Amino acid sequence: MMDHALQTISYIADIGSVLVIMARRRLARRPAPEAQGRRLYKMICHVFHSEDAQLIAQAIGQAFSAAYSQFLRESGVDPSRVGTQQSPGAAGPGHLHNGDLDHFSNSDNCREVVLEKRKGEGLGVALVESGWGSLLPTAVIASLLLGGPAERSGALSIGDRLTAINGTSLVGLPLATVQAAIREVKSQVLVTLSIVHCPPVTTAIIRRPHAREQLGFCVEDGIICSLLRGGIAERGGVRVGHRIIEINGHSVVATPHARVIELLTEAHPEVHIKTMPAATYRLLTGQEQPVYL
Repeated sequence: MMDHALQTISYIADIGSVLVIMARRRLARRPAPEAQGRRLYKMICHVFHSEDAQLIAQAIGQAFSAAYSQFLRESGVDPSRVGTQQSPGAAGPGHLHNGDLDHFSNSDNCREVVLEKRKGEGLGVALVESGWGSLLPTAVIASLLLGGPAERSGALSIGDRLTAINGTSLVGLPLATVQAAIREVKSQVLVTLSIVHCPPVTTAIIRRPHAREQLGFCVEDGIICSLLRGGIAERGGVRVGHRIIEINGHSVVATPHARVIELLTEAHPEVHIKTMPAATYRLLTGQEQPVYL
């Protein structure tokens, strides 16, 4: 990480002994003609395992604070006079909610499952993406093949997050890469999966003092299709690619789009939204057939 400038780090989180850092790096290759004049970047996700994960995250946070204070001084601003007042809806103690945090921080939910299977037999799981905005980007178990190794084990459920296979981390990898890693163990008779037990439905809590304040995400046909980075929706646990199931206790499964927007627009000071990955919803409702690995 030492070759990353501090300002290129866009995300950092510590979950138990896991430290996740997202950094932005400018592409070295020459851009295409249509991209001339624009800077092209790639995002790099670093995942570390360390007993000092929390200490490391705090140290980087302190480095950001020190750098920002120095920037203010050089700009002629007294750092002690900045940030004493918080704007409505701003992030702060009690203003961050992410359902993942409760599950990932509970050691009882983090476990290793050893699957016994026949040589050449798949694991019997269908996977989907956890969605952009997740505390830790992982593959989610969306369906279990009846009678397959995963279902026979009795230790896996729909909604569980797959974080590693045979000790190799899968966190932050594209879904296709995770699926390829699972296909590679088809010849083995014992496979160890590291999982975090999570329910299939996630609750996001958006704190919005005023109805006129934007929620910071877009919805199309009940599915969250975009999310404002750092907005109140992201801080509340909303994820791209998830389907909205319920808004403040009202089911919106078969609700017209206009009514969904109306419920979201009117809700304040708190908006409680229950969602699940859209792909999981389609599998559970029979709109698609699962592809088992």
